[in-house]
Amino acid sequence: MRDRIEHTGRPTNSLTMKPDRFLVASLPLHALLLLCAVTFAQTVPQEAAPKLRVTVDRVNVGVIVTGSDGHFVDGLRREDFRVLDNGVEQPITDFLPVTEPAQVLFFIESGPAVVLLGKEHFHAPDTLLNKLAGDDRVAIASYSNEPELLLDFTTDKRTTRLALENLNFMLGFAQLNLSSSLASAIHWLDTLGGKKTIVVFSTGVDTSPAGQWQGIQQKLETSDVRILAVSLLSDFHKPIKHRMPSREEKKDLTSLQEGFAAAHQNLRELTRITGGRAYFPKSQKDLDRTYTEIAQLIRHEYSLAFTPPERDGQMHNVTVKVKGFDRRVDHRQAYLAAAPAGS
Repeated sequence: MRDRIEHTGRPTNSLTMKPDRFLVASLPLHALLLLCAVTFAQTVPQEAAPKLRVTVDRVNVGVIVTGSDGHFVDGLRREDFRVLDNGVEQPITDFLPVTEPAQVLFFIESGPAVVLLGKEHFHAPDTLLNKLAGDDRVAIASYSNEPELLLDFTTDKRTTRLALENLNFMLGFAQLNLSSSLASAIHWLDTLGGKKTIVVFSTGVDTSPAGQWQGIQQKLETSDVRILAVSLLSDFHKPIKHRMPSREEKKDLTSLQEGFAAAHQNLRELTRITGGRAYFPKSQKDLDRTYTEIAQLIRHEYSLAFTPPERDGQMHNVTVKVKGFDRRVDHRQAYLAAAPAGS
């Protein structure tokens, strides 16, 4: 049974596949990219600022720290961290290194354009699965027009692999509503406790209506789910060989490159506002390094907390600094303070 992830609730318990809900592929990836270049800019504003909504007198910030080798940095202590609220350092009231089995949702683009991808990308989630620990829990969902839950969380890697093998990339809508589908998936994950991660396997093409972005952004910003993304666009960066492109081809290539840039920026923004990361592997070596890093990040983080200095109902920027050089730090970057008492 496959459950559809609703925009307004948990997965339904009795939904079955309906053939008339799917459209046969008709648009190749390059056409989608050309059509969606303007949509990207409207859907993901550059100045969008992430926030954590504070409902109690404490702000929690999950932090991942990696060295220059991409490995998670273990053994850090409370005194190795500094937390600044609007540039003013705040005492860290709670500190906890978190190492626990992952709860990770593989979120896989299944629109018709994916058929054009190199065949190794059909096995990208399976390759990551090989990197995960035996007690990591994995769920699988695909998306085109909307998300579809294919497998609920399980530690059974054999069952997970079977679900991946049965992915059907030939069915789906021409739309690739990435950001709105992610918002729906996060709504479902809200019912789960513990550390949660979505790993997105996507070209980055997003046809979600631009008018929905504000609500989507708020859902991503206020969630405790971290999004990591692996771009599937590397195969389309190959240059034309054997002849010079015509003037019309050059024009199309320029538009296509703009689409690539917009797709990459889309993945960067969707991951940034959740304290996650986007990866753009260009070789098998890059892929191996990416999957090794992801397998660590989904199990580890440092959980920090501080008391907000004031209840003013305003946006506050959060900066986390860590001692040492050559360390990358990722975390949510802002929160919305509680309103003043009596307001």
